[in-house]
Amino acid sequence: MPETQTQPIYPKGLDFEQVWAALMENREQLKETDRIVKENAKQIGKFSNRFGEIVEYMVAPNLQEKFRGFGLNFNETMSTRVFSDDKKFLFEVDVFLQNGDKAMLVETKTKLTTEDVKDHIERLEKMRKYADLHGDKRAFLGAVAGVVMTPNVKEYALGQGFYVIEPSGETFNITPPGDKPKEW
Repeated sequence: MPETQTQPIYPKGLDFEQVWAALMENREQLKETDRIVKENAKQIGKFSNRFGEIVEYMVAPNLQEKFRGFGLNFNETMSTRVFSDDKKFLFEVDVFLQNGDKAMLVETKTKLTTEDVKDHIERLEKMRKYADLHGDKRAFLGAVAGVVMTPNVKEYALGQGFYVIEPSGETFNITPPGDKPKEW
């Protein structure tokens, strides 16, 4: 019967303590690498957010004029955050256009995705609930803006009743949703 070995075999000249020390050093290096990766991701996220703000600032100033072409006369444009009565943050609106009868919530993204459109639907549903609680009976409309979007995302957004805003040369175009935009 062959002899079985019960002691681990280490490279020549290394004992258990040396192998353990090497593993602990490697563990510390992995922690440092993980910290660096997380910090870099945070910096990339900040850059992406700043780029998204640029999209807002490019689109917002001309939205009132562009929407007049669709018979929507908004007299105020702003970016806003909505809080509950107990000061709990509920959601943020990138561009909020309003008048006495209607309001438009516009979500701006560098790259618009289907998930962003779904998130905006939820935002509009929250806005409707918030408005109802505060006696605001205006109709709420939705729009999404994206520098980059696939045809599928554009069609999905239009199918959900949103206006779609996209760049065109030095300005931007707005595509209305089908027959009638959805109101919340």
